[in-house]
Amino acid sequence: MSTAFFTHPDCRRHDMGPGHPECPARLDAIEDHFLATGLADVLSRHDDAPPARPEDLAHAHAGLYLGELDETFSRVAETGALAAVDPDTAAGPHTRQAALRAAGAAVAATDMVLDGRAENAFCAIRPPGHHATRDAAMGFCFYNNVAIAARHALDVRGLKRVAIVDFDVHHGNGTEDIIAGDERVLMVSIFQDQLYPFCGNAPKAGNMLNVPVPAYTKGDAVREIVDQLWLPLLDKFRPEMIFVSAGFDAHRDDDLGRLGLVEADYEWITRRLVDLAGRHAKGRIVSCLEGGYNLNALARSVGAHVRVLAGA
Repeated sequence: MSTAFFTHPDCRRHDMGPGHPECPARLDAIEDHFLATGLADVLSRHDDAPPARPEDLAHAHAGLYLGELDETFSRVAETGALAAVDPDTAAGPHTRQAALRAAGAAVAATDMVLDGRAENAFCAIRPPGHHATRDAAMGFCFYNNVAIAARHALDVRGLKRVAIVDFDVHHGNGTEDIIAGDERVLMVSIFQDQLYPFCGNAPKAGNMLNVPVPAYTKGDAVREIVDQLWLPLLDKFRPEMIFVSAGFDAHRDDDLGRLGLVEADYEWITRRLVDLAGRHAKGRIVSCLEGGYNLNALARSVGAHVRVLAGA
């Protein structure tokens, strides 16, 4: 079966201003790399990701928060000016549609994989999602795409157990906030210690394994964490589907962090996840783009990740 590639033109229209690292060019860099390397030819492309529905968003976010965010989006649409929701996150005239398409892509990819129309999927979407908590936007994120998709798989599609894997350089505090205590979900992650959002060292609940690592940690140490800590827990949990918060800002060339991963490390991690999915989840993986801000490193790393998913 094929690997589905989900995106939408609206995801490029979200713009938080000149010089912001979470920029539309991130998706262009990924697409250009796919075309240049031939990877685009082996993917089942879907440019028409539907917008997430209110009931999709409600799987992960509080109604009061969703209402407040809608008010912000409406005000921005009227004025055309950016509205700050936290010190480094702003909503613009096109943010609402981009965020809805991003969350909707994650849900649509989940349905496609569960329906057997693709073995796995990668969503090239923005804004990212893993810092969005149940009731707050932060860290470039508005809706928590992976948490929404995971809860859709559980609450709508009837799965009993899903795993969330997060290898972004920043802790996925929003995902942790949403799924803490939900025993149907196991979350495993690595992230750089003492880096934004400056939390995660003490997990909020027993259904997650957070592994902070010091600055300048390289790929061999991360591989050891995956083999010795992540995989035993994941194998014991036996997830029926795996969701990946695929942030590539732990790359050694990315200035938003200080870790030392390279493309070969992302390839290796992805192979371990594909093997895990083959053992327990019928191969079912949905991966969603999170961070990654050095455009060249991002494109190469996503390429390594998706090439393994596609078996190319």
